Amino acid sequence: MHFSNNKALIVVAASLLAQTISLAADAPPVLSAKAVKWGAAPPVFSPGAKFAVMAGDPAAKGLVTVRLEMPAGYAIAPHFHPTDEHVTVLKGSFSIGMGDVVDKSKAMTLTPGGYAVAMANMHHYAFTTTGATIQVHMQGPFAITYVSPADDPSKKSP
Repeated sequence: MHFSNNKALIVVAASLLAQTISLAADAPPVLSAKAVKWGAAPPVFSPGAKFAVMAGDPAAKGLVTVRLEMPAGYAIAPHFHPTDEHVTVLKGSFSIGMGDVVDKSKAMTLTPGGYAVAMANMHHYAFTTTGATIQVHMQGPFAITYVSPADDPSKKSP
């Protein structure tokens, strides 16, 4: 009996090691802050923000990590996503609130190291008064639906 317990433990350990090796093989390259490639944010965001894909493909299924750099006064209207969105503040202050209407008095302001999760289909909004850089982890493909279609910047005329 003692031997079979050890054998089971070895099988479990080997399985975990195989999963770890597989995850390591799929891991993104190590990047210094200077190596991050910033560009304009996709058109579903208002102009002025910068965007960087850290890992994964936002248009495909699978884990995705992106960064969004927003200037002071930047806001994202009430919206939702089909998957959970995990947000970590890297720089500045970033406020997030839940609901269909922006109510800054009910938003929570996060500073570097602050973390928030917007569950799938949860209506939320965000803004920064000082400017902020956030990192978002999610399951792709990335999609954003604005509560009010009129708020979708990609639908507005240039």
